[in-house]
Amino acid sequence: MLKIAMPYKGGKVNEHFGSSSEFVIIESISGNITGKEILTNEVMHNHGGLARILKAEGVNVVITGGIGLPMAEALQNEGFILIKGASGDVERVAGEYLKGTLISSVSIGCMCGGKHRHSHGQGR
Repeated sequence: MLKIAMPYKGGKVNEHFGSSSEFVIIESISGNITGKEILTNEVMHNHGGLARILKAEGVNVVITGGIGLPMAEALQNEGFILIKGASGDVERVAGEYLKGTLISSVSIGCMCGGKHRHSHGQGR
């Protein structure tokens, strides 16, 4: 079984990983989606803590929109496959990943285009 986690907001990939209050965990067997669970994030901006929670849930892959460098490093240090730059409906995004058509962005950071003020922890 493969488990894919994504920051979740209103059925879509939340573009701000670190401030996401919910994550969806999608389960897949043989390339087919077999289940979906919503996980409440109680460790906002706690990079290592969130990575360990996802690991304890059995997650293998993390797909996100924007993500700060410290969180990306924490996930990679725990051995997750990390896909960045995703957007839209979580089930569609998971399906694209399972088909091999979802392409990861090379950039790290928020995908919001600077529309508001927030920190992703760079320089701390």
